[in-house]
Amino acid sequence: MSLQIHPKAKIAEGCKIGPNVVIDEHVEIGPGCEIRAHAVITGHTRIGARNQIGYGAIIGAEPQDLSFKGGISYLEIGDENVIREYATIHRGTKEKSSTILGNNNFLMAGAHVAHNCRIGNQVTLVNNVLLAGYVEVADRAFLGGAVVVHQFTRIGELVMVRGQTRLGLDVPPYFMAVETNTVAGVNRVGLKRNGYNYIQRRAILRVYELLYLSGYNRLQAVEAIRNEAELQIPQADLICNFVASSKRGISRPVRKVIGASKEEDLDGE
Repeated sequence: MSLQIHPKAKIAEGCKIGPNVVIDEHVEIGPGCEIRAHAVITGHTRIGARNQIGYGAIIGAEPQDLSFKGGISYLEIGDENVIREYATIHRGTKEKSSTILGNNNFLMAGAHVAHNCRIGNQVTLVNNVLLAGYVEVADRAFLGGAVVVHQFTRIGELVMVRGQTRLGLDVPPYFMAVETNTVAGVNRVGLKRNGYNYIQRRAILRVYELLYLSGYNRLQAVEAIRNEAELQIPQADLICNFVASSKRGISRPVRKVIGASKEEDLDGE
C-alpha cells in the first residue's frame, strides 16, 4: 500500500484511509471518515465527520476557471456526506472564497461540483450531474442523472430535476424541472415523502398556478400570492422570496404539465 499523506495534514481519529490515497498539506479531515483507494484530497480543504470519499474522487482541486490566479481559496464539506467514485469537487476561484457542501448529501459516481458552488443538506446528485461555477442547490433537492446546470443558476428547496435536464434559469422551491429551462408542476411525491400535509401541498400547487398559468408576469404573480389569504404559509413565502430575488429569471412552464397537478392527485395522507 502506498500512501502520500503530508505530515502537516490534520486527520482526526477513527478515519479509514485506503491504498494510494493522496492527502495534501492544508487538508483537515474530521473523525470517522472513510477515504477510499486512489482518492486525492488537496488544497485548503476542510472535511467534517463521518464522510465517505469514494474511489478515485478528486476533492479540493483548483477550479476550472481562467480567472483563477493561484491564490488561497477553500473547500468546506460538512458531516455524513457520501461522495462516490470519481466525483470531483473544486475549491473557490477568488482569493479566500469557498465552495461549500453541507451535511448528509449523496453525490453519485462522476458528479462534478465546480468552484464556489453552495450545496445545502440532504441533496442528491445522481451520476454525472455537472454543476458549473457559483450554482446554488438548496436542501433536499434531487438532480437526476446527467443534469447540466449553468453557472450562477439556483435550484430551490425540494426541487426534483429530471435526468438529462439542462438548466440556465432558476427553479423555484418544490417544483419539477424537465427538458431545457422548464418546469412541469409540483414535486408532489417529494412533498408527501417529506411530510407536507394536504393543505400545504394544495397551497404550493396554487402558487404554481399563479406563477405559471394565470397570465401574470413574475412580479404580478408574487403580489397575487402574497395577497391571497390561503397562501399565507411559510412555503408560499419561500417561493415568493426566491422568485423575487432571481437574477437569471425563473424556468418557464412546459406546454403540457408532466406529472400530477390535479387536486385529487394531492390526496392520500
